[in-house]
Amino acid sequence: MDFAFLLETFVRLAPGVPLTLRLALTSVVFGMVLALLFAVMRLSRVWPLVLMARAYVFIFRSTPLLVQIFLIYYGLSQFPELRYSALWPILREPYWCAILALTLNTAAYGSEIIRGGVQSVPHGQIEAARACGMGGLLLFRRIVLPLAVRQALPGYGNEIILMVKATALASVITLMEITGLAAKLISETYRAIEVFIVAGAIYLAINYVITRIIQMLEYRLTPYLRPAATPTAARTGEPT
Repeated sequence: MDFAFLLETFVRLAPGVPLTLRLALTSVVFGMVLALLFAVMRLSRVWPLVLMARAYVFIFRSTPLLVQIFLIYYGLSQFPELRYSALWPILREPYWCAILALTLNTAAYGSEIIRGGVQSVPHGQIEAARACGMGGLLLFRRIVLPLAVRQALPGYGNEIILMVKATALASVITLMEITGLAAKLISETYRAIEVFIVAGAIYLAINYVITRIIQMLEYRLTPYLRPAATPTAARTGEPT
């Protein structure tokens, strides 16, 4: 194993980390907004909205993300109305095409995660809130949403990690993130194993940090699951 080459490879791939993180973070944030919208549509009693949400989730969960990226990047240019619209200066850029594809994809999965979290809220707590005079948006904001977030956080954490790995597909539309830089380096050196080992280690480090952050959020949002401190530990401040 050539450790000098591994170090050089890391230095060459490191500049792709910010782009990878921007792609993942932007798509997750935008996708979370869309996911919440489609989850509300799916849980509503308005059948046209329910059918629209079901169709959206079915399409984007049942087709490969790579195909979706190709359709957006190469397909949007086939519509003259779009090419001459105000959106074309944005949508002709590979970066925004990748963001759009990743956002639409993660929104489909995220909406199902959120819907499951909402449906897992105990019905007794909802009835208790209604007995206290809450209803409508206040009930959703004060009771349903916080409990649903706690239930959905582990699943949504997995989706965030999957999106970090999915950014590697952006390299097929000329974006030089980690995988794009790795492919370029391999074409120059023909040393695929070492390059992909370093690229995999970088993704591993990024996802390890994300995993720890999600675990900290779970700990903060679930105080009732923490072990109770013994009286002695509570007085002395020592951990149990």
